[in-house]
Amino acid sequence: MNDSIQSLDFTRLRELYRTRQATPEDVVKDVLARAERESDKAIWITRLPDTAVLAAARALAGRDPDTLPLFGLPFAIKDNIDFSGYPTTVACPDYAYTPDASAPVVDALIAAGAILIGKTNMDQFATGLVGTRTPYGACANPFDPAYISGGSSAGSAVAVSKGLVSFALGSDTAGSGRVPAAFNNIVGLKPTRGLLSTRGVVPACRSLDCVSIFALNTADAADVFAVVAVFDNDDPFSRRHPVPSGRGAISLPGARIGVPAGDLNFFGNGEAERLFAAAVERAAGLGASVVEIDFAPFLETARLLYEGPWVAERYAAVGDFVDAHPDSLHPVIRTIIGGAAVPSAADAFTAAYRLRELQRQIEPVWSAIDALLTPTAGTIYTIAEVEADPITLNSNLGTYTNYMNLLDFCGVAVPAGFQADGLPFGVTLAAPAFRESTLLPLADTLHRAADTGMGAARHANPAPADTGFSADAASGDTLVLAVCGAHMSGLPLNGELTGRGATLIRSCRSAGKYRFYALEDFSPPRPGMVHTGDAGGHAIDLELWAVPTARFGEFIAGVPSPLAIGTVELEDGTRVKGFVCEAYAAEGARDISELGSWRAYLAEN
Repeated sequence: MNDSIQSLDFTRLRELYRTRQATPEDVVKDVLARAERESDKAIWITRLPDTAVLAAARALAGRDPDTLPLFGLPFAIKDNIDFSGYPTTVACPDYAYTPDASAPVVDALIAAGAILIGKTNMDQFATGLVGTRTPYGACANPFDPAYISGGSSAGSAVAVSKGLVSFALGSDTAGSGRVPAAFNNIVGLKPTRGLLSTRGVVPACRSLDCVSIFALNTADAADVFAVVAVFDNDDPFSRRHPVPSGRGAISLPGARIGVPAGDLNFFGNGEAERLFAAAVERAAGLGASVVEIDFAPFLETARLLYEGPWVAERYAAVGDFVDAHPDSLHPVIRTIIGGAAVPSAADAFTAAYRLRELQRQIEPVWSAIDALLTPTAGTIYTIAEVEADPITLNSNLGTYTNYMNLLDFCGVAVPAGFQADGLPFGVTLAAPAFRESTLLPLADTLHRAADTGMGAARHANPAPADTGFSADAASGDTLVLAVCGAHMSGLPLNGELTGRGATLIRSCRSAGKYRFYALEDFSPPRPGMVHTGDAGGHAIDLELWAVPTARFGEFIAGVPSPLAIGTVELEDGTRVKGFVCEAYAAEGARDISELGSWRAYLAEN
């Protein structure tokens, strides 16, 4: 037992690794011991064998911790996400299958140095916000085992809260990546639909599903997001992040925070009502402008998700299995999915038209506010209460979450205080698609100001200077930077970007005006892009990153000659800042222009 290993947040583990107070093997042994001691056996559906986990940790021995963005960080995945060679059950044993390939998001995390511990419990077929609809047992709330953990990503949230992993992946269709965060005193990032590949994820509502991220704080969530937010050409729902324009990352002082006008429904929970009012006052006290907005269109949109035809998507995903094996389903899930084939095609079009009308009503709100602040959930229930009234109470929990994917928002759920009985309460910041860089600094400030600590142990949140992520550092506009080599996601120098709060925008290609060389004298090797004009050039694979302006200078100061930051032309004619190479360096260097990709070069070497 290594006494220096306490909180598993990224900052503390990275410091242990850099100072050689611990190795990934030390951390993994500690994590495995914690899992054995843990009394709540419902957290996991499948834990990887200790031998496999230790082998992954030992594979990092001798590596420089700064060469991998998620070096030695233990993580878990919800059991609707594939990991090669291990069953995906979706909390339904009769549905289980063993995939030959892992989901791309999992592969990206492992390539970045993270260590998978296991697959976590969930509401069956990702249908529910409670964490009780599973044959593997209901996950208990870490603060009071009589209460629900939230779902459907129950085990992932509890594993992070209890210090069994540093972060976890969940999924989010109606709130499954946010409600459990609120009930476990952790952060839940629900990215823009399509920014994280959903290939290798058993769908709930495929057109709305997101892979979500649970972490102890927003800086850690941002680091994971930077690694996995990669366009996947093989996922038809994957989306490219547009080049940002206008207002980028902002700090809370001066931010325009929208809050619902009128009375909100806390379902009789006066403590939750008090804590939300305190969160709004806290935001105002930190310098935000609080703007009341008409919340009725949001609430009507939320009702469309389960009262409208979108529930039929759940039947489309697994209907054949449900029809053939009705007794294999949890009774509540059988009721929901089994009846989901009822809406007609006409119902679907009618609801789609109404959704468009509601979207148009809501659009003007974003000219007045930068982010919307709501409760994550209006209340919390005991397991017994949910079992007695599973449909109504679950619906109540989705009041402030169900609209988000229908409206194409991104959101961050953060802790915001504790009820008098010790149960945690959380709030969510939301904004239109692709505005994660706006939300994360705001959420970070609100989390710190609430002084809730992190997770069940309530460890102190590392100071912003320690995390390299703060509202101050990320305030103002961001600069777009094109990278073509070792700074790309999952590669050795990516931490130089993520450590400065940079976030991945999208993958793309350059204009066909460059020669591409492997500069193999560097450690690690790096590419050199040399502009050739219109003749003899090739298009090169790139990633675009949004780098906080305040951190850009220190980043480029570390760029070694003959590399430099210049102007790179993209395939669509857009010009951005990016890595270029002085022409003299190409003399004697290996020309890899025909490959057009640094990853392709690495695959051959």
